[in-house]
Amino acid sequence: MKPSLLTTAITFALILTSQPVLAADTDGSAAAVKDLDVVTVSAQLDQARNALSPDIGSSQYQITAEDIQKQPLGASAPLSQVLLQAPGVVQDSYGGVHVRGDHANLQYRINGVLLPESISGFGQTLDARTIKSIRLMDGALPAQFGERTAAVVDITTRSGAELDNGGSAGITAGSFGKVNPNASWWGNQGRWSWFLTGNYDQNEVGLENPTSARRPLHDDAHQGKAFADLTYLVNDSTRLSVFAGFANNRFQIPVNPGQTPQFGYLDTTTFDSSQLDETQRETTRFGMLVLQGTLGQTAYQLSAGQRYSDVAFNPDVVGDLVFSGVASQVRRSNRANTLQADFSTPLGDNHTLRYGLYGNYEHAAANNSGWVFPVDADGRQTSTTPQLIPDRNAFHASTAALYVQDEWRIGDDWTVNYGLRGDRFKAFDHTEGQLSPRLGVVWNASDSTTVHAGYSRYFTPPASELVAGSDLALFDGTSNQQPADGSNTPLSERSDYYDIGVSQQVGDHLTLGLDAYDRRVHRLQDEGQFGAAYIYSTFNYRRGHIHGLEFSADYSNGPISAYFNAAYSKAMGTQVITSQYNLDPDALAYVQQNWIHLDHDQKLTSSGGVSYAFAGHNRVGANYVYGSGLRSDIEGVPNGGELPSYLQVNLSAAHDFNADSGHPLHVQLAVINALDRSYQLRDGGGIGVFAPQWGPRRGAYLSLQQDF
Repeated sequence: MKPSLLTTAITFALILTSQPVLAADTDGSAAAVKDLDVVTVSAQLDQARNALSPDIGSSQYQITAEDIQKQPLGASAPLSQVLLQAPGVVQDSYGGVHVRGDHANLQYRINGVLLPESISGFGQTLDARTIKSIRLMDGALPAQFGERTAAVVDITTRSGAELDNGGSAGITAGSFGKVNPNASWWGNQGRWSWFLTGNYDQNEVGLENPTSARRPLHDDAHQGKAFADLTYLVNDSTRLSVFAGFANNRFQIPVNPGQTPQFGYLDTTTFDSSQLDETQRETTRFGMLVLQGTLGQTAYQLSAGQRYSDVAFNPDVVGDLVFSGVASQVRRSNRANTLQADFSTPLGDNHTLRYGLYGNYEHAAANNSGWVFPVDADGRQTSTTPQLIPDRNAFHASTAALYVQDEWRIGDDWTVNYGLRGDRFKAFDHTEGQLSPRLGVVWNASDSTTVHAGYSRYFTPPASELVAGSDLALFDGTSNQQPADGSNTPLSERSDYYDIGVSQQVGDHLTLGLDAYDRRVHRLQDEGQFGAAYIYSTFNYRRGHIHGLEFSADYSNGPISAYFNAAYSKAMGTQVITSQYNLDPDALAYVQQNWIHLDHDQKLTSSGGVSYAFAGHNRVGANYVYGSGLRSDIEGVPNGGELPSYLQVNLSAAHDFNADSGHPLHVQLAVINALDRSYQLRDGGGIGVFAPQWGPRRGAYLSLQQDF
């Protein structure tokens, strides 16, 4: 079998570093490492890596590991729930989040290395226990950032180089059958350092409940995640790292009782919808080989890696045929190979030149075969015997990008970052590209006031992992015939993004922020769940307009810390120009003549929290998420209505036993949705919305975490 890029990378790393390891294990080991202060060198290399990314022009929000631990579920919370505590992040179903009116379009980076998005989304793949800090960047991003541009989730992982040798083991358990054991191991020896973590999570509410009942039916989930980072210090200016992770998730699809059969299957004309048995499996693996360091005054980071992702949806053949006339066996896979290089070189006292490249080559495969019934010209079923229609396809997609930018410091108060990015995307037998100028300005108006403004031209290729490329003609004359013709090829999005904001320090403990943005879009990309599988597909509006306003406040004073975020957003689109067959003909006709809200548009969003530490090793806290409601259909207007507003309040209390021993036992009790408010995220209406989904009901959870 031909080795994968990940296997080759790991083998290369072991070969490159094997000789120094052997030397360190002999009596002469002191000669190999005596002049190398591992902690100091690692810190210096971290600073060099940070210098690769300009801290200018865009809007930024920082979340640390300490901030995560103060949340009710602590590090047991999914990454998507952690991100909800940042300004302008909107909650959706299936663990999805939206930032500033975009459906997804999030870019995830680990230690500066871009990870291609998985089919199921990295919000469900990465583990909060790996995180040292998160920097959420949005707005007018510098030229270095392309591909997914709604926001950059820039994660710095925990490192064994800065931690004493040890580890941690724990468990979170509680309502709805939740059992979540976890373990981590970290440390350093000689030139080596490592950090490994893994956890397993099972519960009875894996996906959102399609009804308002407290406990969903047929909704068990089993999820396993792991992450490992192995680093070797080649010398005092170079380090080599291999990091890898995987997620293996299994879901039952929750059922909605009381549905009315629409088709007959052989001798079956009735079926209890509460007995449907659909399941979905999601797998993601990724690995990166990273060489990072300095050459003279130039800082650099080179990486090569691979991400593999697949999803399999297994229908209830009889039940799905009876209720919808189609039972789809869905298989999708995507393998992405990436190369990335970033450089930073000072030019005199006032300029820093940054430049680099990125390449991504993907192979995507899809199998959407389905059992269907034959129908007549009016769509009436003509036989109760189903037929199987195989529908398999595959394609390649490639992305290449170059960028250059200059950070120009003008005196003590002004900094300008200007640059140019070139992108080229090739797939579906055509090639697209764009040169994108970027400009960001920061003005330190006073010791306590900072103003930033920026403009970015964006080029966003379609997410190839979400493109199935089905042959629609195969289903003509069947119960899965599509209602309208149209292009099946998604297009790259092009947009102009404007952002301006101010940060104000009030005294020593309070920081206030206000940010406004406006985005004008051509070929606006959106995503919808068109079918039974919990997989999104991409389509384009001809034009889009998104704008909004965000406010944030952060307070920290000794044992008390608190934050508050509020955001207003409006996201509109008109004229669907790709994948029109997914839309109801009446809705499609309306959109061709009118502007409509995007289905994920939420006018008002807010989050906040408070934490108080007392008596040495005790802490109590609370946080909340508020939304004015996502979109829904009203008569004659797709996405014309909005669901009722909701407020979810979460509480926690924690105590550290044996805290002074250096190996504390951390105990934390959390109550999620403490007010037990029943609220709906989706009602099944709106473009690209498949089924209703309700938020979580009240649950209590106990976490035990022992360091060693």
